[in-house]
Amino acid sequence: MRTLDDIREEYEFLEGDERYRLLIELGRELEPMPEALKTDATLVRGCSAAVWVYPTERNGELHFLADSNAAITKGIVALVIAAVQDKPAAEVAAMDVTAALAPFDLKNQLSSNRTQGVPNMIALVKDHAARIAQSGPTS
Repeated sequence: MRTLDDIREEYEFLEGDERYRLLIELGRELEPMPEALKTDATLVRGCSAAVWVYPTERNGELHFLADSNAAITKGIVALVIAAVQDKPAAEVAAMDVTAALAPFDLKNQLSSNRTQGVPNMIALVKDHAARIAQSGPTS
C-alpha cells in the first residue's frame, strides 16, 4: 500500500475527475477483504455506502482490512487506512488522523454523502488502536 505522503504528492497535481480516478485506483489497491469478514460487526455506521473495516494487530502494530461497495468511497477508505496501516497502536491512538487527511480537502472535493462516514471510520480506527495500546501487543 502506498504511503499517505506519496498519495498526497500525486493528489496535489491532479484536478477534478483525475482526483476521482485516483481515489478509485486506491480503492482497487486495497488488500482484499474476505467476504466472511463483511459482517454487521465490521460495518462502519453512518456511511452512505456500505463500508467494512476489520482491525488486526501483531506485535503492537495495526493492520486493517477494509472494503466498500462503492468505488469512490472505497478510495476514501483507502486514504484513511494509508494514514494508519502497519503503525504502532500507541502512535495511531495519539495521531490526529483528521489532520493527516486535511491536505486532501475531502469535504470540498467530494459530496457530503461520500464523506459523512469518515469521522466514524477514524473513530473506529483510533478506538481499536487505543485498546491495543493499553492492553499491550499480541503476536
